[in-house]
Amino acid sequence: MLYALAFLAGIVAGSRALTAPAAVSWAAHLGYLNLEGSWLAFMGYAWTPWVFTVLAIVELITDQLPSTPSRKVPMQFGARIVTGALSGATLGASAGSWIAGLIAGIVGAGIGTYGGAEVRARMTKAFGRDLPAALIEDAGAIVLGLIIVWALR
Repeated sequence: MLYALAFLAGIVAGSRALTAPAAVSWAAHLGYLNLEGSWLAFMGYAWTPWVFTVLAIVELITDQLPSTPSRKVPMQFGARIVTGALSGATLGASAGSWIAGLIAGIVGAGIGTYGGAEVRARMTKAFGRDLPAALIEDAGAIVLGLIIVWALR
């Protein structure tokens, strides 16, 4: 199940790069993931979820700006792959294989990036403007992040 959640965390990262590590870090901090002795133990430290949460909020705000580049440009895409990999590896480490989790997170991030862009483009076309589509995508990423945390309880 944790590898499926790693894949889901990757999808969240593909949509909103910092929401996935924020959710996974909260799960680790709350004791829902056993990272003791892992190189990913820092994800459960007291300050880590707060840092990721602040960064995720900043990302949610800046995503609404018209100057924000496409998620498919190399820098944005790379950030999504890295945060999907980190989130997936963290979940995988708790299941016994951070490498399998990392791979699931990367695959999910790729799908979430391109699939999310397509869904948002279609919603933007349906609404006739981007803001409602962006807000729906924000809400979806947050809800999926909360589902990940809830599933780990």
